[in-house]
Amino acid sequence: MKKVLLATVLMLTILIGFMAPSNIAEAAYSPDKIVSEGKKYIGTKYKFGGTTPKGFDCSGFLGYTFKKATGKTLPRTAAGIYTKGKAVSKSKLQKGDLVFFTTYKKGASHAGIYIGNNQFIHASSSKGVSIASLNNSYWKPRFIGAKRL
Repeated sequence: MKKVLLATVLMLTILIGFMAPSNIAEAAYSPDKIVSEGKKYIGTKYKFGGTTPKGFDCSGFLGYTFKKATGKTLPRTAAGIYTKGKAVSKSKLQKGDLVFFTTYKKGASHAGIYIGNNQFIHASSSKGVSIASLNNSYWKPRFIGAKRL
């Protein structure tokens, strides 16, 4: 009887082990976790091509934040990230969504993480990692879309 019980427990443990990774991955993808991870780097200086807390550019900041918060690896550029995920209308934005802008060239050339209340966190060349409003006179006309990963 003990052997049967032990075998049953072992079998259930193995089955749960096969099922758990997807549940763990889904649980790890928390919009609040993404936002709180991103806020840790407020004040970090801007560095073109930067991908670490020693200095970030916009896509380096997104990539680093998402990797830490979710384990997901993002493409290296804003344009590359813009090709991923599901499009979200501005009126349906949720915390953790990515917002994209056209700045120095046509298409997605800048990106940030939506944090709620019409605000996003990003790495900009003028202020480093900081929070800005989507209604800001600079960002509002440059907004081109949002994605949910």
